[in-house]
Order: sequence, then structure tokens, then C-alpha cells
Amino acid sequence: MYDCIIIGCGVTGAAAAYCLARYEGRFAVLEQSNDVANGTTKANSAILHAGYDPEPGTKMARLNVEGSKLAAEICQKLNVPYRRTGSLVLAFSDKECRTLDELYRRGVANGVPDLALLSGEGARALEPELSDQVQGALYAPTAAVVNPWEYALAMAEVAVKNGVELYLEHPVTSIRKIDGGYSLTTPQGEFETKTVINAAGVHADQLEQLIAQPGYTIHAVRGEYWLLDKSEGDRVRHVIFQCPNEKGKGVLVAPTVHGNLIVGPNAESVENRDDVSCSTQGLSFVRDKARLSVPNVRFGENIRNFAGVRANSDSDDFLIGENPQAPGFFHLAGIKSPGLTAAPAIGLEAVRLVQEKGLAIKEKDFFDDSREHVVFRELDPEEKNRWIQKDPRYGRVICRCEPVTEGEIVAAIHGVIPATTVNGVKRRCNAGMGRCQGGFCGPRVQAILARELGVDPTQVLMDGPGTVVLTGETKTGGGRDGI
Repeated sequence: MYDCIIIGCGVTGAAAAYCLARYEGRFAVLEQSNDVANGTTKANSAILHAGYDPEPGTKMARLNVEGSKLAAEICQKLNVPYRRTGSLVLAFSDKECRTLDELYRRGVANGVPDLALLSGEGARALEPELSDQVQGALYAPTAAVVNPWEYALAMAEVAVKNGVELYLEHPVTSIRKIDGGYSLTTPQGEFETKTVINAAGVHADQLEQLIAQPGYTIHAVRGEYWLLDKSEGDRVRHVIFQCPNEKGKGVLVAPTVHGNLIVGPNAESVENRDDVSCSTQGLSFVRDKARLSVPNVRFGENIRNFAGVRANSDSDDFLIGENPQAPGFFHLAGIKSPGLTAAPAIGLEAVRLVQEKGLAIKEKDFFDDSREHVVFRELDPEEKNRWIQKDPRYGRVICRCEPVTEGEIVAAIHGVIPATTVNGVKRRCNAGMGRCQGGFCGPRVQAILARELGVDPTQVLMDGPGTVVLTGETKTGGGRDGI
């Protein structure tokens, strides 16, 4: 029997696993997807918020500020791309200037350092591309941007390296109470555990209904984005927000850790919690709203559109606690923005909960809190030569846009949590993330996957189950090169 099983390996589940891995015991993570961080975590704004937005006294406020500090430490320790940009919340009217006053008050109460209220001129001094219509701004220098999927992957990798068992493609289909804990059924078999942490994201309430009434309801909200080429990456240097409203933090314009510009999202309620489609109407809304803040953004430099679904709930706060009808069953639910920021603090909160409720676990004498991740293009010439001498595949560039070498791709395929799909490689080492979006390197990545996994190329997936790239070889005869 396991001491604790976490259901879901987005950033919240990965953070809980990372924190639990410091303790003696038997722990596991059950994830329905074929990879970690494959839901909301891979499709969001990638912002680590300073913490001025949540209402003082809430879990969200406390965990946001704590998480922001922890995230900076974890990213540095685990070699995760992180960039402290600071943020500006813009006001376009006297009413919105009063909203900035309120956000400033909240931020001070929440312990956010170095907040400042700026005039329109002061904001444009920091960001010359801002609209002339901006009347004021709230400046938060501790806001940052991060690579969200690598952030979650890094924490999950450290957890696995320290003994946490990860089971991908293991959706939980039923839960029943047994002596001393719970039995979780998946298509691959049953898992018995003393305690459960529900980190199932947009499906958290549905999962909890398998054992008890959850006491909350998740409302899925889809947000659509534009990802612009590196030619637009220096358009702004800070994260640019508009004043928040009941639907969220509004449309933002922000640099990414990879040097691109991200713009979005809108907020649309959807019935299908896995609906990540984009629409002309939604993307047009995002574009037009963003131009209110930064009029000269060149959307013709777009290289990709995408959407993510976030887990809003019927509460204004994070929902973290034990189900009163199911002792030992804990939920980390309604983890909407600033969930990415708060994740490591939520992980610590989860450990505290299971300890308080009787799981007697003590810290290990040794915990390997490290992670090697080679980004070849960032190495100096001497280090590059050293890696090429060690493995000549580091001298062969596969992705020209970024660029990424064959050695990095092979390392991703044979990592602690291996990449098994084209997009799995993309998320781990950025191959296919550039201007051509895999147009050049995609077939080469697929061939490397087939070779390293020992499978036929027709078995290599783009991402999830059923997303085959090739179905066979077509020979029509005639023409140049047999085509």
C-alpha cells in the first residue's frame, strides 16, 4: 500500500510530488495523459505573478507570494528558464486608476515588495511602446516569466529521481474506501493507498465525485493566445496587464523566456473541459484588446495560436483541504491564476495536510535536489567542444530555428521522464518551437524518436494517443525522386 497517491501531474501535482519526495514513504503519481504537464500547464501565460491581485487573507494571496519566492529558487536550482521582468498593470481611465489604488493596497497587505504607482508618463518611460491613452500603472518588479512545462517537468523529474513512482496513461476510473485508505482503479490495475491528493485540474470535481460529494464545482474557461516570432520579442520588456475584472486578469502582452512575445488570453466558458480549439472571433478579440495597451504589435509575425483551459470554480479562492465525507482524501482544486506561481507553496501545503491528518512521515536524511539540463546553444565554446567530444551528436544541429542538437534530443528521449512523442521532445528541448514550428526539424525528430525507441516511424506520435504522423509509405512512381 502506498502512503500517498497524487492524481494528476500538471504543475500542481508535480509540485506536490516534489515536496513529498523529501519524505520517507511510498508515493506515486497517476496521470491520465502520456506525458506530464500536458494540460493547463502547457497552455497558459507563463507568468509568475507578484501577488497584488488576490484578496488579503485568502489562501491565494498567501500562497502566491510564497510561491513566487520559491519558484525563483527552484528554477535556479533545477536549471529551468526564468526571467524576472517585472509587470505593469495599466489604467486607461480615472475609474481604472482607482482600481490600481486598490491593487496597490492589496499588494502591500499581501507583502509584495517594492510596488509603485506610476503616472502614464512614468509607465511609458519604462515601456515606450505603451499607448498614449495609458493614464497610470502599477509597477511590480518581482513578477517574472518562466518556461511552465519545463518547470513542472523539472519538479516531477526530481520527485521520480528520489523514489516517487510515476504512472502515465493511468486515468483513475473509480475510487472505493478500503481498510486503512482507498483503492484507485485504472485500466492498468488497482492501486491501494493510505491517502489521496486530488490534483486533477479541470476534472478535479468529477474525480472527487467518484468517492464523495466534492462540495465545489469546476467551471472550465478557455483562453486563446498568439505566440509571435522573436522579431517581436523585444516589443516590451515587462509583462503588460490591463486592469483585472470578474473574468480574470485580462489580455496581456509579455516577453517569453525564449525571446518571443505572447499575447492573450480571452476568457470563454466551455462545456467540454478539454476543448482547446481556437476561433477567429476569439483571436480577433485578443488582438484588438492587446492593441489598446501596445498599439504597434505586429501580429503578422505570429508563428502559432493555441488555447488552454483553466479550472475556475464557484469560489474566489483556491480550494485546498480534506473532503469531510472521505477522510484522507485531499483536494488541490480550483487552482486558477496565480496557480502556476503558487504551485510550490501549494505542494508544501499538501504535505502539511497529509501530515496533520495522521500520515506519519519524516524527512529523508538525503534528498537529491538537483537536475542537469544541457542547453547547447547557451554554452561557451569550450563547453560546447567538451560536450561534442563526449558525444558527437551534440555537434549536429537538428532544429535550425532555435537551434537544438541531436544530442539534446536524444537526452530528452532517455531522460528521467522520457520524451516519447514529437511534442514531448519539443517541450523538453525546444526543437520545433521556433519560427517554422517544426517544418524543418519535425521529420528529423520523428526519425530520431523511431530509432531511439526502437519502433517503426508509423508508431511515433505527435502528442497524445492517436496523433500519428505517418501511416505508411506512398510510392506513386515517376517524377523526380520517385514522387
